[in-house]
Amino acid sequence: MPRNILFGLIAAVAAALGLAVGAMLLQPKGIAIASGTLLQTPRPLPDFTLTDQDGQAFTRQQLGGKWTLVFAGFTYCPDVCPATLSLLKAVKARLGPQAGQLQVLLLSVDPGRDTPERLKTYVRFFDPSFLAATAPDAELEKLARAMSFVYAKVPGADADSYTMDHSTALMLINPQAELAGFFTAPLKADTLSADLSALLGKV
Repeated sequence: MPRNILFGLIAAVAAALGLAVGAMLLQPKGIAIASGTLLQTPRPLPDFTLTDQDGQAFTRQQLGGKWTLVFAGFTYCPDVCPATLSLLKAVKARLGPQAGQLQVLLLSVDPGRDTPERLKTYVRFFDPSFLAATAPDAELEKLARAMSFVYAKVPGADADSYTMDHSTALMLINPQAELAGFFTAPLKADTLSADLSALLGKV
């Protein structure tokens, strides 16, 4: 990605995040979570088209009807991504029957290396129900602005040894395919599962 476009993206997302933080200062009435913050007014997501772990189109429609936790990461991530997916596996186990109301999506910010086959193998190592998808940068940038996350390519010693810096927050999407809030570090399985159980119980 050209440096000027990257800086422009980061600046735009930072501005959007500032607005989101302002909106998050007030929790929705009657709901409180310990692991993050809920938007007082959920933010509708734009239409988008990703490619999922089966090589099929993944659109906003796939986010409807269930709560979704979206984590922006990549399969070559050495620490944060596997730790987060392991945590989410534990969270779903704690939710019991309620787990059927929740889906987990790894949104890869590394479309150059994360093929559908690689994504499928990666997420299924943690949980067969986990989803994964990616898209060209133009589509990812649209979602980055809409969901208030950032990512950037960090060059390595050669063309294939780069890494990706990315936000670590979990983005919560409600059954209406709207951005409903964020779960932020440090995350703990018992606290996060309690928060999600309370939200799922209101469906």
